[in-house]
Amino acid sequence: MIRSLALLLFVFLPVASPLSAGSQDPTPMYRVFVGSEATDRISLVVFDGYEARVEREFTVGMYPTEPDGPHGLAMSPDGETLFVTTGHGRPFGNLWKIDPTSGRSLGRVELGFFPASLAISPDGRYAWVANFNLHGDMVPSSVSVVETARMLEVSRIETCTMPHGSRLTADGRHQYSTCMMDDVLVDVDAWSLDVRRHIRLTPGSESAGEGRPHSHSTHQGHHDGPEGHEAHQQACSPTWAQPSPNGAHVYVACNASDELVEVSTAEWQVTRRISAARGIYNLEVTSDGALLVATNKQGNSISIFDLATGEERARLATRRSTVHGVTISSDDRYAFVTVEGVGSEPGTLEVVDLQAGQIAARVDLPPQSAGLALWPSR
Repeated sequence: MIRSLALLLFVFLPVASPLSAGSQDPTPMYRVFVGSEATDRISLVVFDGYEARVEREFTVGMYPTEPDGPHGLAMSPDGETLFVTTGHGRPFGNLWKIDPTSGRSLGRVELGFFPASLAISPDGRYAWVANFNLHGDMVPSSVSVVETARMLEVSRIETCTMPHGSRLTADGRHQYSTCMMDDVLVDVDAWSLDVRRHIRLTPGSESAGEGRPHSHSTHQGHHDGPEGHEAHQQACSPTWAQPSPNGAHVYVACNASDELVEVSTAEWQVTRRISAARGIYNLEVTSDGALLVATNKQGNSISIFDLATGEERARLATRRSTVHGVTISSDDRYAFVTVEGVGSEPGTLEVVDLQAGQIAARVDLPPQSAGLALWPSR
């Protein structure tokens, strides 16, 4: 009965726009889905190289009287399916499988506490979801592996405390995530579904080991504000793990120490620490491995790094505060960045021209815009 009601709660809401009202070419150059946690809305934003605008919206969730909180978004490699995590469950969250054209639910599976960051395997068969456990005790949590055809959770792999930033290598062989409260980067063997190794990233106290780490849980709260920043400035509090396209490195956002950390996957050690802006949060690398785009959650800005030199090429101020997610177009021309806003402020999608190093367009969205995913052209 609950499942039936959940499916009925997907309400497709067309939004008037020039593209949907008589345009000669209704297919935009770039299409991006953005989830807004405060309203349970998923917005489809189109960008034609000049202007960004909302084409349509739909709602995801089970509870009409309170937000389910869509957090992580990811598209299947063939562009036929959108996957969304909703973190606010009773008590568990969910992973949703959605038809991106209609906004209709194609399936749902219940996962752990606060399913957050989401990645789809290169073959589209599995979804990897970090169960962030935002509202639970400071105890080790897990990464869920979901078979996407039947929406079945096939494994729940315990990692460490507050896992976040789930990303897979291009060959689908390794899944990387971080644990904010243990200062740890974790490498999961995506074939055996076991934790292969870990590395602790605390500045000055780096150490590597095999298998799952012992949880230190040295922090008393996650770093989402100035107070947490001052209290944990000696820690890393990693919030994102982004493998390079060739798999030789993993880049980690140290949210508390304001550093971009490079880890060699062959040597399994820290090879560079690059000074970053306040509260570096999410990361994305261009497909050629040349540039890294970082969102600075407390710094209210977007950074573009040259990975060959470690130089910060540009730091771009955002319209509003609490900068969140980032994704890069397949042609490496544009980065799309979400900004949550504060309170009742609208969220924002900012479009960054990576060649010019400047903001190309902006569009306002429902409050607390967070996760996003590109919808590839078919």
